Amino acid sequence: MSTVSTPVPIIRSAQDGERRWFYGGGVHTWKATAEDTGGAFLLFEDLMEQGKVTPLHTHPADESMYVLEGEILVHIDGQEHQVGAGGLTVAPRGVPHAFMVVSERARLLCLHTPGSCQAFYLGASEPLADGEDSGPVDFDRIRASGQANGGIEIMGPPPFAKP
Repeated sequence: MSTVSTPVPIIRSAQDGERRWFYGGGVHTWKATAEDTGGAFLLFEDLMEQGKVTPLHTHPADESMYVLEGEILVHIDGQEHQVGAGGLTVAPRGVPHAFMVVSERARLLCLHTPGSCQAFYLGASEPLADGEDSGPVDFDRIRASGQANGGIEIMGPPPFAKP
């Protein structure tokens, strides 16, 4: 699937954007797709519950996460950092990272530049119907999407100490 197209103006309200259940946990609301931006970026909001954790991984794109509400613990390049509302993390392409939601819930704005990881996220999620807010967590489907579509390389299990 080609993600290069002519960029168009984008105006979306808080409620606008396709809602998708991500198999790693969390609801994505897609605000700007690679098609919308001529491949320049992918932007989505991610709403997650406490305890949601990612494996240690890398992306072939830069990943920026702006914390809108809540708090996450980020492991990046071998170090851990608490990041709360108003905070930002940037994982440059190829840098190993993971995160865990430590507050009751967290809402992030996730930006991938360029938008080359979109096929991975499409393969690792499914649309949510109105009124649905969750689905099955299935890391095998995440791994399979990464192998089929690129966009992520899983380096190992979550690097966080168990409480």
